[in-house]
Amino acid sequence: MSLNSANVFKYMTLIGKLKRVQRTGWVRKGVKRPESVADHMYRMAMMAMLAPPGLDVNKCIKMALVHDMAECIVGDLTPHDSITKEEKHKAEEAAMKEMCTLVGDGTGDQLLALWQDYEEQVSEEAKFVKDLDKLDMVMQAYEYEQLEERPKFLQEFFDSTEGKFVTDTGCAWKEHLDALRKNNVQNLFSDTELPNQKT
Repeated sequence: MSLNSANVFKYMTLIGKLKRVQRTGWVRKGVKRPESVADHMYRMAMMAMLAPPGLDVNKCIKMALVHDMAECIVGDLTPHDSITKEEKHKAEEAAMKEMCTLVGDGTGDQLLALWQDYEEQVSEEAKFVKDLDKLDMVMQAYEYEQLEERPKFLQEFFDSTEGKFVTDTGCAWKEHLDALRKNNVQNLFSDTELPNQKT
């Protein structure tokens, strides 16, 4: 059975909004050119391709692309917003269910199941992708510190993840990032200027 074109375009339009939803934490800290939710999920998906043996790589990639999907409707809610975890989860679940009805039962069920697995941290893949979520955040924080030449000004993002990585791979990658940042041995952007980074 073919999908309803109007529903497909509504779904694609909602997903497209993720390219314009800026990550709230960076906006709150006054970061120049803060990334979008779509930016965040893209790098997570690329990281997920490096999933360690024993994990379903395709599931990890899909979960990385789905985990923040609801934010195209509810926005990027953070602990600094006046909303409880339970309220946040309820709002995001309603948004996910709304979006999943647009793409047919098979795909919709798959999207919702991936999101629920991530939220509930059921599978080993979900635990790995959760570590990627935290890793991308602190890696992005380090990059902003480098780009803006403001060492340690995003320390609170590192503090918020301290002791919260649960997979061996996530812990190892975070340890390497901490070493880079502590020793300041590498300016990530010293050799190659990124597109659109001129001030």
